[in-house]
Amino acid sequence: MLEAIKPKLAKVTGVQRVEGALVLNTENGLLKIQPVDTNIIRVVYTLADKFSAVRGLGIEPQKVFESWEFREDEQTILLDTSKLQLLIRKSDSRITYFDGKGRRLTGEPEKNGKELIAFDSFKTILDDTAVVEKIETPDGVKEVVLDSKKKYDRQLYHTRLHFEWESDEALYGMGQNEEGCLNLRGTRQYIHQANMKIAMPFLMSTNGYGILLDTYAPVIFCDNGFGSYLYSEASTELDYYFINGESFDEVIGGYRQLTGQASMLPLWAFGFMQSQERYETQQEIIDTVERYRELGVPLDSIVLDWQSWEAGKWGQKTFDTERFPDAENMTEKLHQLGAHLMISIWPIMVSHCENHKEMKANDCLFQRSEIYNAFSPEARKLYWKQAREGLFSKGVDAWWCDSSEPFTPEWNNPNKPEPDQNLVAFHNTCRTYMDEVYTNAYPFMHAKAIYEGQRDTDGQKRVVNLTRSGYTGIQKYGTILWSGDTSAKWSTLKKQIPAGLNYCASGLPYWTLDIGAFFVKRGNMWFWDGDYENGCGDLGYRELYTRWCQLGAFLPVFRAHGTDCRREIWNYGKKGEIFYDAIEKITHLRYQLMPYIYSLAGMVSQKHGTILRVLAFDFINDENVYNIDDQFMFGPSLMICPVTVPMYYEANSKPIEGVAKTRKVYLPDGSDWYDFWSEKRFKGGQTVEAQAPIDMIPIYVKAGSILPMSEQIQHTGQMKDDWFKLTVYPGADGSFTLYQDERNGYGYEEGKFATTELTWSDSEGKLTVHPRIGQYPGMPEKVTFVQRIVG
Repeated sequence: MLEAIKPKLAKVTGVQRVEGALVLNTENGLLKIQPVDTNIIRVVYTLADKFSAVRGLGIEPQKVFESWEFREDEQTILLDTSKLQLLIRKSDSRITYFDGKGRRLTGEPEKNGKELIAFDSFKTILDDTAVVEKIETPDGVKEVVLDSKKKYDRQLYHTRLHFEWESDEALYGMGQNEEGCLNLRGTRQYIHQANMKIAMPFLMSTNGYGILLDTYAPVIFCDNGFGSYLYSEASTELDYYFINGESFDEVIGGYRQLTGQASMLPLWAFGFMQSQERYETQQEIIDTVERYRELGVPLDSIVLDWQSWEAGKWGQKTFDTERFPDAENMTEKLHQLGAHLMISIWPIMVSHCENHKEMKANDCLFQRSEIYNAFSPEARKLYWKQAREGLFSKGVDAWWCDSSEPFTPEWNNPNKPEPDQNLVAFHNTCRTYMDEVYTNAYPFMHAKAIYEGQRDTDGQKRVVNLTRSGYTGIQKYGTILWSGDTSAKWSTLKKQIPAGLNYCASGLPYWTLDIGAFFVKRGNMWFWDGDYENGCGDLGYRELYTRWCQLGAFLPVFRAHGTDCRREIWNYGKKGEIFYDAIEKITHLRYQLMPYIYSLAGMVSQKHGTILRVLAFDFINDENVYNIDDQFMFGPSLMICPVTVPMYYEANSKPIEGVAKTRKVYLPDGSDWYDFWSEKRFKGGQTVEAQAPIDMIPIYVKAGSILPMSEQIQHTGQMKDDWFKLTVYPGADGSFTLYQDERNGYGYEEGKFATTELTWSDSEGKLTVHPRIGQYPGMPEKVTFVQRIVG
């Protein structure tokens, strides 16, 4: 008969307070509990005889925090920071988390709360005996290692952190998924970089806390019949932060305290970005912007997608002088038109281009690879040097760091692989070239190269980096992330909403998408899966594009992009036709709301704010909102309710008959609401039928809101600093902070900005504009406010 072997428990054998941390010696490893602030505690568990001295790549240095106490008895240890309490059971180191008032937040299960599974890690040796194959992908030519030597590196751990989550709590975050999941309860999520995934090992709970797993390898979130846990593929130890907060905003504040303040984007980055695959010449770019100006449709930037380089020199960071004969003149002309230029750059550089040769000569490439090693400080400096000399010096305003994973093995398959296969393939591919502890971290280091390089070169231009992948702390590097190369389907449009909401619930503020999806037609690969063979000539696609545009207008960044057909507004009709008029209308509204949007951005940087908000951010006490995945808050005032089904045309311009031009909207409890278009007032806590014709996305304004708005403008350079229209929606007291600065540069880091508090007293029917605080160069002496009270 087999004999049961009892597992080794982490029974506490000693307790010491050492350098701001409580260190517990156990019979199965060391446990460190380190308060960072009153609402943040770091927990580290290792089976080694000492803790690692290496700090996580995305974690900012923290001061030693000593304002906490602990006490112990025979069974337990209680650590108390005043806002957060950890109860540790001595028999096995099981941790339960409470807030400062003793309310249970969450805890480890009865058994096996923290697991470390040791394994041997090996380095790949890509010498002359390695078998490497080059394959063509939509992301360029990639190398696939078929066979290679390996040598032992060190022992690492698979880690698993188990929880007992409450039955009624919702969990959000963990980056961007592509399946359309909002509340992650009951799901299994694979947290690794991919074309249509963004990895972030951070989640938030409606029970009032967040968890940041400080690991840089792929993670699995699991909440199903196999358990409720966070798993890491490769770590030196189990290392995580527990953050308490009375609101999601407070939890996000804790995340950014640990990982860095979000940088401020320039004002123009919140205007419309026109992009497509691709503009071919200098003249085409200028002609496109001039056409927008002639039509009177607002635009602030235009994007030059891949192959700005000479033919065949993939990844070279210089202009093809035949198609772009005078790049400096081109950017100067764009600036005169009130527009900015964003350009696509890649981490891969083919072997026969000059950038690759320089990288290779300086040992700045991964072994046997055409991808630069962003983990090397020297390689990052050289990458920026090449971008500065070839592009930034020509007047380029912003970067599009495409394929920043930089490996996408799932795109090498004709059929879509299973999710677990994707995780394994990604990790195995990356660890061929880099330390497997950091396989999720490449996009973070790539963004660091661009940000630090540009900051050292020119402090007058804020860094704008549209990048496809990100990781812990990337918000401090001027980054915007987007959802990857999606396909044109109504189901995809609907899934984009929870994708962006979970991304922003992961602590990262700036997210966007390809309005209209990247792929419009159907190709021979699994990802090229659009429904519209006739492109923008199909009235069905024009309707989908219009609804996508309405969603895009209420994201932090407003951007059109894609292949298979053109994306400029005139390809969707002409003035007086329903789709053209609807696109123009929503674009003008975006610009009229620019003072509101830029003020929200100011609060992102100054107060750890979030613009794109799961409804639970603002209505955490209304459990009815926890699973609503097609409505969201855009700032504190506007609830956006996109239309995600066709009402006018199916594919191939087939008319739809008898469909009501409405959609159901739930109005969260705790507030009255105004229909933005009709200004009719509704009580919260009910579902209403919202009008939704093609030119109208349902928008509801929370009672007590104060909306600062601009006059109609063609680009943000025309927005006045000394005139604002204030629209008040009565029904509750309210306030709003109007933020102003130089609109570019980094003076705001030195306090060169101004805020004006606006408050509404509902009982008095009185709007107060409080004295302006602060100043910045060019600030107007006087500001005119035009007041309007709805109703």
